[in-house]
Amino acid sequence: MTKRPDDATAGAGRELALPAGRDGSSRRLADAVIAVVVAIPKSAEPESDAPATRAAAIARRAAQAAAGISGGAALVPGPLGLLSLLPDIVGVWKVQTQMVADIAATYGKTANLGTEQMLYCLFRHLFSHGLRDIAVRAGERALVRGASPAVLQAVATRIGIKLSQRTAGKAIARFTPLVGAVGVAAYAYYDTRRVARTATELFATEVVIAGEARVANS
Repeated sequence: MTKRPDDATAGAGRELALPAGRDGSSRRLADAVIAVVVAIPKSAEPESDAPATRAAAIARRAAQAAAGISGGAALVPGPLGLLSLLPDIVGVWKVQTQMVADIAATYGKTANLGTEQMLYCLFRHLFSHGLRDIAVRAGERALVRGASPAVLQAVATRIGIKLSQRTAGKAIARFTPLVGAVGVAAYAYYDTRRVARTATELFATEVVIAGEARVANS
């Protein structure tokens, strides 16, 4: 079960500053981030006697599925293919959220999987600095701070801005479908394996709720 520390530890959350602004693309990505991380999928995985081995198998399967989604979407050529960018990204995230839920289950940590843990698992490798106020490893424990709607929106906004800067490569891939499909499929595979590594490290440790992160207005 998730353990709660004393009040002194619980008040240790630092503030997250809201970004000044965002364009349409980053706003859509931020909204998609929130929609994905709040919808925690159920898992049929039983708790395993060898969770690391089972988690590795889950990760391989999910990485292959994510690669198939991105590679297939990149085969749609030209301007029409640009319309598949957001569904491609969200489709990969949904594979990854199910993977995270399955890894949590195989470690017997389904009860420890919430929005904050999902956000951390999916985006730590892309946005490690901004997620230090949500979750952080401390020895054999993982300290997780609750994210209010304001904090969740602030973090999702920053992730959306960062991701919008990274979608240029996928957009270019739509104009070179065959070569581009190979590249984006490989990236989706690698990205999913990194998410799996974060989830495995998180759920292999004791998860402790450590107060609530706060959001600043400036």
